[in-house]
Amino acid sequence: MTKSNRFNHLKSNTLTKTTVASSVPAQAKSTAPLRSLKQMGWNGFFQQQLITESLDYAYVARVSAHHRSQYQLLTESGETSLAIHQAMPEMTVGDWVLVDEQHNFVSLLERSALFSRKAAGSKVEQQLIAANLDWVFIVSSLNDDFNVNRIERYLALVNEAKVTPVIVLTKVDLCDDLSPFIEALRELDANLLIETVNGLDSESTTALSSYCSEGKTVAFIGSSGVGKSTLVNAMLGDSSQLTSAIRQDDSKGRHTTTSRSLHITASGGLLLDTPGMRELQLADCEEGLNETFADLVEYAQQCKFIDCQHEQEPGCAVQAAIEAGLLTERRLQSFQKLMREQALNGASIAEKRAKGKSLSKMYKRVQGNARANKRG
Repeated sequence: MTKSNRFNHLKSNTLTKTTVASSVPAQAKSTAPLRSLKQMGWNGFFQQQLITESLDYAYVARVSAHHRSQYQLLTESGETSLAIHQAMPEMTVGDWVLVDEQHNFVSLLERSALFSRKAAGSKVEQQLIAANLDWVFIVSSLNDDFNVNRIERYLALVNEAKVTPVIVLTKVDLCDDLSPFIEALRELDANLLIETVNGLDSESTTALSSYCSEGKTVAFIGSSGVGKSTLVNAMLGDSSQLTSAIRQDDSKGRHTTTSRSLHITASGGLLLDTPGMRELQLADCEEGLNETFADLVEYAQQCKFIDCQHEQEPGCAVQAAIEAGLLTERRLQSFQKLMREQALNGASIAEKRAKGKSLSKMYKRVQGNARANKRG
């Protein structure tokens, strides 16, 4: 079989399953049942990119885990790995890549969705969380962990990524009254998708399975100890993810997941568990915030002055809505705080990138001058 023939099946629009020999090299480990690209989340968006490619020597793989020195990849014949090199673009779990038969990186396919945040702490850089998602489960416990302000942060990031969020409230067996939690979420968005579950009860988690149909990718995000890994285990039907009990004194959770990884369910869905996020800073997500606070933004557009700060200006529709009980002061303060934060962090990251590009140009110029001097 020629190299051209080995790649032709990827350029077809049928997305049919091919033989192992025609799509991946022999080095791939068959550690899991063979699955087609479609079952791994492949669709027309990615297929169209291959149609415009002139490559005839590469195969398609999906990043299933990110380790310090390598990416774990899913292929049609099983799992394989890709060593990380400095010249490669930054990638994350869920990405689709092209790799040649010698396990060399060829290219990163354009993403249909990218979920990211500002790196925790004082680092001035963006941290990629996951790519090419269909749903994001924002998981929160029905205890002291429940925090509306934090959920708004998650919603802003998910909306910025153009992925549909689902609020998953866990530990329903420990909650005597759901109504205050549901009402608090409905104040954020009356159309929010909300599911309440007990991760230890398989019947309770069946509602989540409908989101995880064949080829659909679902990411779990939330604080430590809210039950993400327990839900992953329930939906996978095994104990592949470790779990830990919460601290009884303050209902705070313990880290049990330490890295992001994809897991395939028996029904063909793909689950992505993420480590608990103790710190979630926003950057460059103004559009996501506007969507998350769509009700407030709509009132702001009715203000008398375009540059209204929604404080004591005459004709402020936002303050009028607050006085009428249509908005809360908390929601306005949260919106203003998050807008300032994302703008400041976004500017810092952009400045660092600009400095990096400037330094790179200087290094190339110095190297060029050195080579020219050597040639005399």
